[in-house]
Amino acid sequence: MKKYKWIIVLLNLAILLVYFNVSINKKENILKNGKLILLQLAPIDPRSLMQGDYMELRYQIAQKTDEKMGKRGYCVVLPDSNNVAKFVRCQPGRQPLNAGETLVEYTYTHWRLNIGAESYFFQEGQAKRYDSVAYGGIRVDDKGNSVLIGLYDKHFRKL
Repeated sequence: MKKYKWIIVLLNLAILLVYFNVSINKKENILKNGKLILLQLAPIDPRSLMQGDYMELRYQIAQKTDEKMGKRGYCVVLPDSNNVAKFVRCQPGRQPLNAGETLVEYTYTHWRLNIGAESYFFQEGQAKRYDSVAYGGIRVDDKGNSVLIGLYDKHFRKL
């Protein structure tokens, strides 16, 4: 039995390492090839005594939601000429999708929409730099997966 115990432990470790590597490669691919979208932010307090300086991100598109939404689905947005996303609708699947529209995958829990990028940590003492933040910049792939890449001011400059 002891002989099989180490085989099982090593097999589980190998599976775990493969899973993490696939996840990292997926995020790297989104960063490299994903479409840039700016999501307008709603104001929220950027301080946490336990975690240091960070900004909890609340997006304007999250305010367009209601309790009839499914727990998982896609927000359909239409980027303008500055890549600022305008909310179009929420839907359970990837289709239908009209020309120019982009999918952003979400989960909906406790009356809150979560697109997977709800906080942004920054170096302690740099809070003033982020006072002018207006947009959260994400890169999105064609399946709606997103990665937060930074914060932008009202002039669409990355902070």
